[in-house]
Amino acid sequence: MEYSSRSTSRWALPVILVCFFVVLLSNNVVFASHKVFVHLQSESAVNVQTVGRTGYHFQPEKHWINETKTPMYFNGFYHLFYQYNPNGSVWGNIVWAHSVSKDLINWINLEPAIYPSKPFDQFGTWSGSATILPGNKPIILYTGIIDANKTQVQNYAVPANISDPYLREWIKPDNNPLIVPDASINKTQFRDPTTAWMGRDGHWRTIIGSGRKRRGLAIMYRSKDFIKWVKAKHPLHSTAVTGNWECPDFYPVSLQGTNGVDQYGEEHKYVLTNNMDVTRFDYYTIGKYDTKKDRFIPDNGSIDSWKGLRLDYGNFYATKSFYDPSKNRRVIWAWANESDIQPEDAIAKGWAGIQLIPRKVWLDSSGKQLVQWPVEELDALRTQKVQLSNKKLNNGEKVEVAGITPAQADVEVTFSFASLDKAESFDPTWADLYAQDVCALKGSNVQGQLGPFGLATLASQNLEENTPVFFRIFKAQQNYKVLMCSDATRSTLKHNETMYKPSFAGYVDVDLVATKKLSLRSLIDNSVVESFGAGGKTCITSRVYPTLAVNEKAHLFVFNNGTEPITIETLDAWSMSKAKIN
Repeated sequence: MEYSSRSTSRWALPVILVCFFVVLLSNNVVFASHKVFVHLQSESAVNVQTVGRTGYHFQPEKHWINETKTPMYFNGFYHLFYQYNPNGSVWGNIVWAHSVSKDLINWINLEPAIYPSKPFDQFGTWSGSATILPGNKPIILYTGIIDANKTQVQNYAVPANISDPYLREWIKPDNNPLIVPDASINKTQFRDPTTAWMGRDGHWRTIIGSGRKRRGLAIMYRSKDFIKWVKAKHPLHSTAVTGNWECPDFYPVSLQGTNGVDQYGEEHKYVLTNNMDVTRFDYYTIGKYDTKKDRFIPDNGSIDSWKGLRLDYGNFYATKSFYDPSKNRRVIWAWANESDIQPEDAIAKGWAGIQLIPRKVWLDSSGKQLVQWPVEELDALRTQKVQLSNKKLNNGEKVEVAGITPAQADVEVTFSFASLDKAESFDPTWADLYAQDVCALKGSNVQGQLGPFGLATLASQNLEENTPVFFRIFKAQQNYKVLMCSDATRSTLKHNETMYKPSFAGYVDVDLVATKKLSLRSLIDNSVVESFGAGGKTCITSRVYPTLAVNEKAHLFVFNNGTEPITIETLDAWSMSKAKIN
């Protein structure tokens, strides 16, 4: 993937070459810069600002990072490769940085694994994926840039010494590139090969993200030997009016249970993830894989467009998954960029970008969506613990969660309510809006009936600053709609007209009639809040930069701004230790 800063909504149309996008949000027009700052990309950090740096999310000591590449488990170690600028805090000079871990949380940083050095990647080494070949041999497919026109080809790399437990050194053989775009492909939108899988015919398959005439494409290639690749007659899948697809991912999920699978048979459901270059969000579709025709077929009702399901409704991009054989699970990873998007901000901080907490992912029992949850290894960082139970909150009441470090915490809470009878009506005119727009209209301070209620994270004592993560319940014809928001609009007193402070939101598919309960987990880490609603059915990540609610001056509250009382059935909150990233 090539870097471009996050746009501010779901609609974006190109204007003025490739440097700007017009973004439409309701009736407002906002401009979001997509510039590459060539003159700044080698300006090394003089001072590394500690305020806002995460404690248990992965980020290097300094400088720019973007998306995860090629996560894999091999011979007892997890490997994380990611795009990194060793020379500065804005995008540029990109190499494949490399770290290894035993637990996905604590990391040993190594020297870069791949960097521009050959004619087939001299202008850039962009995203790719790892595959474990028969004989337990890892191989990497990655996108190389071969000229100043950004012509993109697909190359491979192999370990120089497979007995090295860290796989420090990687070789790029001279028979690269393996895949070159033909005349039917836009050579500047042809990148990010997936982990390959073997079909029942014994041939390998991979897909590469692309786009043509605003149609997103997952172009398929096949190979008998992993060296000679032939383009299939048709893509694995494509969708009109979605724009270029980046970092596609395609994997099976079991119809039952939470375990991962790594066999590409028709007995499974399948997930196709596409990172939309235009909207800067990750979308996914669930469906079937016709192994004879090599076609992905979305299930009826699985929306295949910008209004489809998203892995995370916040600051979350360039997802990459891998199958973890050590724990029989599918793990996904993503990158979160900064929301203070001016280069001066990154240079002043000395760093930009973080990797989010790896998540286990599986198919919900309904078969209609995925469920995500932080990997279990994260729990080892929990220290001081506080608890609340059976605490009733009336309209306008809040209670502080004291006794932990609110700037760096893990919180799990379950809310209940006596009745749904007084839920406010869902306005039919909102049906065409995105959840984010509804959240902007119905923020945490706008009184409702059942809600808003939730957590005020990274809050100052008097709530001048806070990032509320909350629910609102609406009555909609024959059922109920649950809106989950993570609202950054009041997250900081810092005045910056370009700072991205949206009201992120998504709807939660849950049977309230049966349970009359809603659960929420939030991972709070100084400048990031990752939240998981209803056990991980809806996830939202926000990047925020408080000026008052910093370190020991941060607070955490549970609040109810609805007219109907709600009950904190249980609340467990922990201080979180720092991860070891050496």
